[in-house]
Amino acid sequence: MDTTLTQAIKARARELGFDQVGVAPARSGPHAAFLDAWLARGHAAGMSYLARDPEKRKDPRRVLPGARSVVVCALNYYPGGDPEGTGNPGRGTIARYARGRDYHDPLKARLWSLADFIRSRAPDPCEARAYVDTGPVLEREAAALAGIGQFGKNTVLINRELGSYFFIGIVITTLTLEADPPSTRDICGRCHRCLDACPTGALRNPYELDARRCISYLTIEHRGAIPPELREGIGRRIFGCDICQEVCPWNRKRPRPTTDTELEPRPENAAPALTELLRLDQEAFSRRFRGSPIQRAKRRGLLRSVAVALGNAADPATVPTLAAALSDPEPLVRAHAAWSLGRIATPEARAALRAALTREEEPSVIEEIRGALGSGGW
Repeated sequence: MDTTLTQAIKARARELGFDQVGVAPARSGPHAAFLDAWLARGHAAGMSYLARDPEKRKDPRRVLPGARSVVVCALNYYPGGDPEGTGNPGRGTIARYARGRDYHDPLKARLWSLADFIRSRAPDPCEARAYVDTGPVLEREAAALAGIGQFGKNTVLINRELGSYFFIGIVITTLTLEADPPSTRDICGRCHRCLDACPTGALRNPYELDARRCISYLTIEHRGAIPPELREGIGRRIFGCDICQEVCPWNRKRPRPTTDTELEPRPENAAPALTELLRLDQEAFSRRFRGSPIQRAKRRGLLRSVAVALGNAADPATVPTLAAALSDPEPLVRAHAAWSLGRIATPEARAALRAALTREEEPSVIEEIRGALGSGGW
């Protein structure tokens, strides 16, 4: 292995803007076996892609035949300032990582530049492939092996300098590089604040996340109705969730804000007005969130979550907006607007629900309307 070349690759990664870089051997890690049990318990929820060829996902050598090393890069995205809008019931919360542009584009560009650098400096022809959480790889496992961080009880990777607000990107290569030692020191100790703070009970046990109850999954990946018993716990979070990171002592030290201009948050995404979002038609949604991670939820998914947030805020002033949403072209939005009107339970909300019941034809929405009327004791 070439120590000088390894150091040159690390220096290039930092030139590209990455905050930390480490190297791991291309092999399965100690946590890879957990994937099988996690999938068997159904904790992946609707993310069926995670179950496709799990053996390939667990071992980088199955992704790139002949792979010998994995270069792992970490990029701080903490936005700083931290405006949450928590004191204003009319405002929603978007996870910190999603307040700016889609991170995949800038990270991929830098990682492929790093891959080109590796190929250009290798003494012999070699291959290199870059991934940012879209390939069949376990990035957190590779990062742990490379000494970038350790798994917290909330299943998030924690770095002693960056906390957990950072993106992970990797370059798998057939080149043999000098590996960094993995960090083996327990980073959580007796702390269990993340488990106690999760409002939906998604953290079943330390280091075990049940995506079926996770707010991030429910507001981003989940395509159907949010289970009624979990809606109240979502609060006013409309895309993603940072609760288990917010309470973590490693983050409460306030990590330094990112200075990366490509990751700057958009001001309108810091604490967006919920009624404004619920009024977005498809064209307005596409225009507002062009190039944003929020596009992943699609309009119907975001507005579904916005309706739930308005129900949790329970502000009678939002009844006209929710009543208008009972005529939304998407049944998913209409159903959750009905639930929210049931939570607010004013005469105006009752009238809107009864009027909608006379014209609604979708069974799932009819069921929500009837449930909303019943929940108010009407």
